[in-house]
Amino acid sequence: MIKLGKDYIWEMSHRLPFHKGLCSNIHGHSYKMRVELVGELDANGMLIDFYDIDKIVLPVIKEFDHSIVVNSKDTKVIDFMKENNFRHNVIDFTSTSEHLAIHFANLFKAGLTHYPNIHILRVRVYETFDAFAEYEINLK
Repeated sequence: MIKLGKDYIWEMSHRLPFHKGLCSNIHGHSYKMRVELVGELDANGMLIDFYDIDKIVLPVIKEFDHSIVVNSKDTKVIDFMKENNFRHNVIDFTSTSEHLAIHFANLFKAGLTHYPNIHILRVRVYETFDAFAEYEINLK
């Protein structure tokens, strides 16, 4: 088995309405995500081409980059974003690092299932340089 990974960085805002501290305010982060894949080498001696990972991951990053992620129940923020034509993504969960790691992993899974040699997908989302959440999916 071999593991390879690729890192991605983007800017995104969110808020945690349930939070008792400053995180209940709209604020932003320079997010970093590491996508790791584990499996066996193919006939060419590769697990997967890094360009193929980009084809799966970059469209998602572009959708979220420089946007605010808003829970569907946070109607005040959604209304404000719409009224001002601001970039936003409505999700059905709170935008914790844990939920984002799960969400992104599930989005990427579909693009990886046709690679018979890849067995595990790990997505690690860094909200700050030293704090992350990681989610793992078995693809087989």
